Amino acid sequence: MTLSPIRKVYQGVADRRQMFRMFDRHAQRPNRWQGDDSALYRGEWFETDQQSHDYMFEILPPLFMRGEMFAMREFLTGSITSIFFTLRIDGYMRHFHGYCDLADKGSPERMRDAIVDRESRPVRAMTREERLEHIWSSTADDYRGYAGERWPMTDRGKRTVLFYARPGGTTLKLLDDLTDAEIAAKLPVHLRYLPERQAA
Repeated sequence: MTLSPIRKVYQGVADRRQMFRMFDRHAQRPNRWQGDDSALYRGEWFETDQQSHDYMFEILPPLFMRGEMFAMREFLTGSITSIFFTLRIDGYMRHFHGYCDLADKGSPERMRDAIVDRESRPVRAMTREERLEHIWSSTADDYRGYAGERWPMTDRGKRTVLFYARPGGTTLKLLDDLTDAEIAAKLPVHLRYLPERQAA
């Protein structure tokens, strides 16, 4: 799975239930914990509501606080931890969660800048990658997974989603191989017809 350095993984504002679900979007991956999984998480971010942000702030004393951000004391894997941001964008206070690698100096500031840049656009749009990440984030665990032994060697370990291909029938497809029409079918109605955004 090739992932860009900093990427939005959910469209809209996640409530507390969805936030906790997305803290480990990769929980079903094969051979979990047998290697360095930091690349799966590093750079992921999404928007949360204020109540979820405040709840996380009150759980434990933060590892650090810097102006509009604080870091969780507990690390997810290696030097990857949760950073929560409160950012003024277009005159509104908004809240975000991201995974930053604290061994990479300046990682939280780069993520903050990327979030502000992404969310300050005057026209709403989504890249193909953002559409796929939203589908992955919003699909229930029973309907998503990873390609196993029945798949060709080149596809094993890639993300899969269950797709309703015809009335009364389903098929398992590689997430990255979904067509534009299949992506539109998997997205909620309010996201289906957003214009295509060119990847940065």
